[in-house]
Amino acid sequence: MGLKGRDLISIRDLSREEIEEVLKASRRMIPIAEGTKPSSALEGKILTLAFFEPSTRTRLSFESAATRLGGHCVSISDAAQSSVRKGESLYDTVHMLSSYGDAIVLRHPNEGSARLAAQTSEKPVINAGDGAGQHPSQTLLDLATMHEAFGTLSGLRVALLGDLKYGRTVHSLAHALAMFGVELVVSSPPGLGLPEEVREHLDQLGARVTEVDQIHRAVRDVDVLYVTRIQKERFGDLAEYEKVAGSYRIDRAVLAGAKPRLIVMHPLPRTGEIAPEVDATPHAAYFRQAFLGVPVRMALLSLILTGKAG
Repeated sequence: MGLKGRDLISIRDLSREEIEEVLKASRRMIPIAEGTKPSSALEGKILTLAFFEPSTRTRLSFESAATRLGGHCVSISDAAQSSVRKGESLYDTVHMLSSYGDAIVLRHPNEGSARLAAQTSEKPVINAGDGAGQHPSQTLLDLATMHEAFGTLSGLRVALLGDLKYGRTVHSLAHALAMFGVELVVSSPPGLGLPEEVREHLDQLGARVTEVDQIHRAVRDVDVLYVTRIQKERFGDLAEYEKVAGSYRIDRAVLAGAKPRLIVMHPLPRTGEIAPEVDATPHAAYFRQAFLGVPVRMALLSLILTGKAG
């Protein structure tokens, strides 16, 4: 069917074949993302970045991706400086934004906001995170990181550790990994396990999911350790957050029993759940993961705006 002109609200919007197409295209984009090869694939295109929640990596990597391909960006990076502060609805805001560029990248604190934007906008909408909902481009760069490290996704065993209830990255990632037959190991503090609807969906996909309650057991015999921070901003009660804050930490001692080729991933920012000493080990893949957000988003933008993979 192709991705040209399509919205990307959830990783479930993509088939396995379409995910593979994005990953293949992103590998070809790496020299452009590194600045060693020029491109004008998005010349004349304008990307509208509408971020109503704080973001560093996602916003800047989309901006870098568009710029590296010869496009331009206009942006809202602070909701307090936009007409939302005056009471403008998301519906009206999206209507306005769709007339300013060729696609909209939206991050919003309310789950379902990206789907509403897609129904409203005349231009393609890419969901850059909607509350505790979905973050599909993050999932694609996560898959790209695993594929780069192992040359494949099939046959991997991946541990998801941390806040699996509010961490939107793992909701999207678990679905995608299940599509590739990856075995999942899940481990979380009490009360922060995968939501029931996510577990039911994984069951429907026939995913192999093992739950463990100790970090050392989660690390053992896996190829990827995907760590997430506890999402403090999603807690309605600060006291509940304090109960689980600091309940796990990955350091050299925890990794002592890991496979030699294990990679540790994290969507960032980290807030203490991975010790800085891990950065110097061969297991650390999270900064490479952050870089790969640029070529992956370059591939997405090129496919959605031009129908071509670069």
